[in-house]
Amino acid sequence: MATTRGRRNSARWAVALALGLRQGEALGLRWSDVDLDAGTLIVRRGRQRPRWEHGCRSPCGRKHGGHCPDRRQVRADTAETKSRAGRRSIGLPDELVALLRQHRDEQTEEREIAAQLWEDDDWLFATPTGGAVNPRTDYDEWKRLLRLAGLRDGRLHDARHTAATVLLILGVAERAVMGIMGWSNSAMAARYQHLTTQVRRDIARQVGGLLWSSSTTNAERVTRDSG
Repeated sequence: MATTRGRRNSARWAVALALGLRQGEALGLRWSDVDLDAGTLIVRRGRQRPRWEHGCRSPCGRKHGGHCPDRRQVRADTAETKSRAGRRSIGLPDELVALLRQHRDEQTEEREIAAQLWEDDDWLFATPTGGAVNPRTDYDEWKRLLRLAGLRDGRLHDARHTAATVLLILGVAERAVMGIMGWSNSAMAARYQHLTTQVRRDIARQVGGLLWSSSTTNAERVTRDSG
């Protein structure tokens, strides 16, 4: 049921890298949390890993409840954010709004294909039949994308680190970064300062090398030509 315009839920990774949402926060988003016209998104809840127990009357022989044919879910799909800092409104870049509009159109196509099988739970990122995305499935997809892109292996949480680092490198005010990332205290931002400082130094070194090496080359060329 994959759409013809790209990989399913591709906007999921743009949200991770641009906004730095935690996995549970991204998977817990519903369309009612997003206002594409205003370009905003509200984080209200987090997706939880499913937990199951045996539901069979006689032993089914399976060790774990999740493998039982008659399993019962004992943990809710989502939970409200644990802190006021975690519940937050985030502005969306125009490019991300465009991606989410396309994602909405693709999901509408999937709803039509699934017909009566569609689970209308309003998930922003859903399975081909509208259900909640399992965090393990989401994790496996991240790993698969890294391999396809030829990138080094990395944790899904590294996308959040990337978003925070970029914001600090761009000089976004620390309080604003805290609000976007859902940090409750400035100690989290301080952990990134050494990294952003190193990145800035590396950029300065590369720019310096480009300009001064080019100047040296040009000077040698002028000397050679005049000689």
